[in-house]
Amino acid sequence: MSDNRARLARSAALASITVAVILVALKSWASWRTGSTAMLGSLADSALDLVASIATLTGVWIASMPADEDHRFGHGKAEALAAIFQVMLITLSAFGIAARAISQLVDGGQTSAAGEGIAVSVVAIVLTFALLGWQRHVMRRTRSLAIQTDHLHYKSDLLLNVAVIAALMLDQYAGFGLADPLFGLAIAAWLGWGAFHAAGEAVDDLMDREWPEEKRLAFVEAAAEHPELSNLHDLRTRTSGNRDFVQFHVDLPGNMTVEQAHDIIERVENDLCRRFPAMELLIHIDPKGHVDEPDNPLVEENEFAKLDPEK
Repeated sequence: MSDNRARLARSAALASITVAVILVALKSWASWRTGSTAMLGSLADSALDLVASIATLTGVWIASMPADEDHRFGHGKAEALAAIFQVMLITLSAFGIAARAISQLVDGGQTSAAGEGIAVSVVAIVLTFALLGWQRHVMRRTRSLAIQTDHLHYKSDLLLNVAVIAALMLDQYAGFGLADPLFGLAIAAWLGWGAFHAAGEAVDDLMDREWPEEKRLAFVEAAAEHPELSNLHDLRTRTSGNRDFVQFHVDLPGNMTVEQAHDIIERVENDLCRRFPAMELLIHIDPKGHVDEPDNPLVEENEFAKLDPEK
């Protein structure tokens, strides 16, 4: 990640921290004034946003560090480790909110000072909209996985704040006393689902999962535009934080000189790295007609053969 992209990513993380601090303060006061489980759930989510934003800042900062002697593939997985930490906190919070909501359901539940709680939720929605706008700008410039994850989480905050407003209005103005604990349970379920989804993405990153099929196919199609290559096989792809890693084998004539082969591969690498920014590419050359060991389970068929000939 260039210095400019790193600065943009850090600015988005710092903006998230600032918004989270303001919302935690406001919602702490509103939770005390209203006694609302839904507001408490929203407070817990904002507190987790604060922790998550600090973890995002840390992950972005570490991931932007260049490769060194001890981390020759870079530090990209720091973002996934930060996400795992966030998932643990979110899961604990969801269980706590659900327990509080169930207890309030048993007791009948009642809130007060709904006006103040609604006003705080409206302020939260306005601040969140502003933050999402800046994050979208940064995402277009940086492709930061950590900022994308943070962006998705703050988008869910919009729904949580709307849920709090609905719960308080139904309780205080429509006389539906069970609205608040029911919305509290819904918020706990929402947090739990978000934690599950975030955990899956973090595990995929840590386990070096292959690229999505669409992205993988786009890469093969780009490589197929180079007629010097043949029999592209043993293609392996993975993503680590904000960087992609790709390697594959190609066949070249056995009588080609090392210099000729080097020139061809260098042209291919320059073109593919231009089309897929922030990618590290490794190409292995096989002499034409070479057959890999048949007992190697990772040997794949010709990737070019899978392309649609009409494209």
